[in-house]
Amino acid sequence: MPNRTINLHLVSDSTGETLNSIARATLSRFEDPHVVHHRWSLVRSRLQLDRVLEGIEAEPGPVLHTLVDRSLRHALEEQCKRLGIEHMSPLEPVMELLQREIGEQAREKRGAQHVMDADYFRRIDAMHYVLAHDDGQGTAGIAEADVCIVGVSRSSKTPTCFYLANRGIKAANVPLVPGAPLPPELETAPCPVIGLHIEVSALIEIRRHRLKLIGAHGVHHDATDYVDHEAVKAEIQAARRLCTRHGWPVIDVTRRSIEETAATVLQLMDAWHARRGARPAEAPRSIDPASVVLGGPAG
Repeated sequence: MPNRTINLHLVSDSTGETLNSIARATLSRFEDPHVVHHRWSLVRSRLQLDRVLEGIEAEPGPVLHTLVDRSLRHALEEQCKRLGIEHMSPLEPVMELLQREIGEQAREKRGAQHVMDADYFRRIDAMHYVLAHDDGQGTAGIAEADVCIVGVSRSSKTPTCFYLANRGIKAANVPLVPGAPLPPELETAPCPVIGLHIEVSALIEIRRHRLKLIGAHGVHHDATDYVDHEAVKAEIQAARRLCTRHGWPVIDVTRRSIEETAATVLQLMDAWHARRGARPAEAPRSIDPASVVLGGPAG
């Protein structure tokens, strides 16, 4: 029997990013979920909540909420009970566990993770850095980088760097261009250098799509080295040999999402710092990342 369509209400007194992430992560485990999302963000008054309740009653479905205000949370839960609708605060069990372990009550503060504190400005600074050091720009600034990402053109260096910037990581993006020398700053980079590898067929497909998007008039797609199979194969092999020669770890991004690639970069960064005693590593120390090419995502 095909899955029925359900309404899923996400009610938050902040941006709703937490609930969106939870819903996306859980729904990805289902084969073909038929879910209509109703996102209710910045719900901070009884008037706003009343509109949410009207919407829930008009299109009933399970409710996930992250309301800090007790009166609003109580009103929402009471209405859900009256309507016979399943409801849950996903953060509540985690909050209770941590309160027990820490021995302290959590603050009742809306959008606590979105405050403009030092961490916030660190992420903004990292974003500015990535913009200024994308695709080989401003190589003199490599000395300020937290990590250098290298790879051939269209191997997902830029989106990976921007994702890392959102974590407060200053990531320099340095392309490996056939026949072009490496910037000298990269040879003496005071941070980990990590290569991105991609399979030939996948890279050619991405590059062909790129040529179509930019409207490469007069360029025969199969005639240019940019998408020629042998030329691309040689380019990728040269990049791999370069990383091996320098002892730089390489991540195979062929079947990885940007999030998975960035998570692996963070693990390799921790391992790099751990070997130098700079800070504890989250990644297992038994693995020498410079000795392997990390493949696709684990199952």
